[in-house]
Amino acid sequence: MAKYGLIGKNIDYSFSRGYFTEKFKLENLPFTYENFDIPDIRHVSDILNIKDLKGLNVTIPYKERILPFLDDIDPIAQEIGAVNTIQISSEGKTKGFNTDYTGFLTALMPFLPLKTPSALILGTGGASKAVKYGLKTIGFQTTMVSRNKSSCHLSYLDLTQENIQDYSLIVNCTPLGTYPKVSDCPPIPYDGIGDNHLLFDLIYNPEETEFLKKGRKKGARITNGLAMLIAQAEKAWEIWQNN
Repeated sequence: MAKYGLIGKNIDYSFSRGYFTEKFKLENLPFTYENFDIPDIRHVSDILNIKDLKGLNVTIPYKERILPFLDDIDPIAQEIGAVNTIQISSEGKTKGFNTDYTGFLTALMPFLPLKTPSALILGTGGASKAVKYGLKTIGFQTTMVSRNKSSCHLSYLDLTQENIQDYSLIVNCTPLGTYPKVSDCPPIPYDGIGDNHLLFDLIYNPEETEFLKKGRKKGARITNGLAMLIAQAEKAWEIWQNN
């Protein structure tokens, strides 16, 4: 029996297990899907050697750390610098892919065009790298934001009510606001948000995060990460089936 699963840390909340378990049931497929909750990436080798394992999803905090453990990496995932899908051949060879960027673009398309093709990406982890890559493919200029300023990105302290208006799209790629810490949100100047903005939160639990609530109150359009999750999961399934 083919086995699939999710690698991550503190992932009881995860969307993937419920989604694929239901998918297998509806399509009458004799497959299983399991959460592999590991405290450290060094434990991943044991998982990759599980008998009959055919595919894996990867989530926080291992999307970047997983790369050295794989036999091969798709060129796009290599360019992004993050993997969220692993295909495992019948010989046990592993290949990493990134379906986050296609999932994100699928979810974003109904909201386009925006006033300007410019985006502020909150966070600098694996998900934010996929978002940046996806936006680049459709001609967006992007700026990344983190707690600490560097030559590659701004800090939250650099954002003002004035300069945040230069970006039509603001994407939260951080875990701030995820259940149960639903009162958390990225520290951006929300008073600079208006009806020319689209706020996109990769979080899907809760359905409307504090980040999205604050945006909605200022007149912005808002959307959460559920459509992205579904799209990236279906792309992962397509990759697994092409094994």
